[in-house]
Amino acid sequence: MGAVSAAKKPATRRKTARVKPEPATCLVCQGSGEVSRTVRVGRKQRAVGHQTGICLACLGSGDAPAD
Repeated sequence: MGAVSAAKKPATRRKTARVKPEPATCLVCQGSGEVSRTVRVGRKQRAVGHQTGICLACLGSGDAPAD
């Protein structure tokens, strides 16, 4: 008797996930999110140390601000 031939299905293409580009790093803090400032005291304003705080350009995220 006759063999039943199955209709061939067309090949499906695989969809690759799009790669999101990495955001640029902040120029002020170099991507760390923190900046260091010199602490000055006294009448002669002598430097006694450093104090760190969040970067005001990127608000601590480390990514370049969108203009």
